[in-house]
Amino acid sequence: MPHESLAWLRNGHPSSEEHWIPLSDLMTGLMMIFMLISIIFMVQVDASRITISKIAQTHHQMLNDLYGDLLREFSPDLPRWHARLDHDLTIRFEEPDVLFDTGKADLKTQFTGILSNFFPRYVKIIFGRKYKDSIEEVRIEGHTSSIWSSESSADEAYFRNMELSQSRTRSTLEYVLLLPGVADQKDWLTRKLTANGLSSSRTVRNADGTENIEASQRVEFRLRIDAEAQIEDILKAVR
Repeated sequence: MPHESLAWLRNGHPSSEEHWIPLSDLMTGLMMIFMLISIIFMVQVDASRITISKIAQTHHQMLNDLYGDLLREFSPDLPRWHARLDHDLTIRFEEPDVLFDTGKADLKTQFTGILSNFFPRYVKIIFGRKYKDSIEEVRIEGHTSSIWSSESSADEAYFRNMELSQSRTRSTLEYVLLLPGVADQKDWLTRKLTANGLSSSRTVRNADGTENIEASQRVEFRLRIDAEAQIEDILKAVR
């Protein structure tokens, strides 16, 4: 009987050690699964980082290429136009005597001549297949000094300069949009081109911090790149 009981215990009810062996195998298997999941996650994160890095590099390269194309096209003309191209892709026309009469919004003859030369060439570059899908906005910005008249308060000068800067940018937009040289791109331009009068909110300062009244009076063509498209590409990369 004792022998039968021992056999029954051995055969019918395995010992605790025999229970422990399958449990340890299960834990080992679970650990392997967790390790595999972790490895897959790390690989996915690394792949996403690589993809995001490539998107950022492509975006940066596109900006550099656009700057280079604009510089090659306009570098011979910028000095005689009293203009300059910044690395943020802004083209600034900086000679107020060329642009408008004091307190007026009508384009001076010299400025219309510059715009007739500049704008069709400018549009040809930014409307090119390489860039046009990335352009969110083509901003015409009008800037003034903070001065209006000696009798005006700071608030009055700001609001009057706001009205003036808005009128000047509207005049500029109307002129360039009706140029025959951009007729083929007009539909695209009506969606992208905007007039923005900024009054004296972004005056130019001298080294000593004082306002440079003449340099503050300027017209700028500024490009905004479609950041939403870049963000969407990044979101796709991490999904």
